[in-house]
Amino acid sequence: MLFRLVATTVVALSSLENLMRALSFVRPSFAAGLLAVTLPFAAHAQRSRATTPAPTSGFAFEATPYVGYMVFGNYLSGPLGSSVSNAPAPLVGAELGMQITPNLSIVGNLATTSSDIQAGIPLLGGVSVAHSRLVMYDAGLQLALPLTTAMGTQMTPFLQAGAGAMRYDITESIVNTTATNFAANVGAGVDFAVGRGVGVRVVAKDYIGKFDAQQATYLDIGTNTTNNFAFNAGLRFSF
Repeated sequence: MLFRLVATTVVALSSLENLMRALSFVRPSFAAGLLAVTLPFAAHAQRSRATTPAPTSGFAFEATPYVGYMVFGNYLSGPLGSSVSNAPAPLVGAELGMQITPNLSIVGNLATTSSDIQAGIPLLGGVSVAHSRLVMYDAGLQLALPLTTAMGTQMTPFLQAGAGAMRYDITESIVNTTATNFAANVGAGVDFAVGRGVGVRVVAKDYIGKFDAQQATYLDIGTNTTNNFAFNAGLRFSF
């Protein structure tokens, strides 16, 4: 009876010793396996953090002084192909923009030009009948679509749409008169980045309006809705 108890105790101690040996082998093996599994994930996460560019602070405002050229539509059309319009002329202006989302901005524009009012007469061509100074002011929205070319050049095509007014100050000899009409506008252009916060902007814009001849002449004369195209280029400063 005593022998059986001793033998049972020896067998139990032997089994316990074998179990402890097994556990001592399993723990390092398990730790090594766990380390082998987790190291690739940790390394991948570290590489992802290293290769992901840190967010950069953007610019909230833009200012673009520009020069260009403007071509006017015929706001009066008469018989035999006769017409009245402004002669094409140089244009100067400035545009301000405020970003409200990464791709959407509010823009405001002010531009001016001086041009002769011409009567288009068959066989004689354009005959100057008065001189006008034109001021255009408007506000609208701009949608930007930034991209990078294959050569690494940063460029941002954009679309604009807005509304405002066109004011004519007309002079002929000692006679002065004014007229102001509503004008919608649509445009498209491209920004080319040349440095941090500096770029070149090229824009083509269509001012769609109807000259108010009654306000200018006090005569009830019907006029055409015209497309007046402005083509300009300038330096864009972001801040």
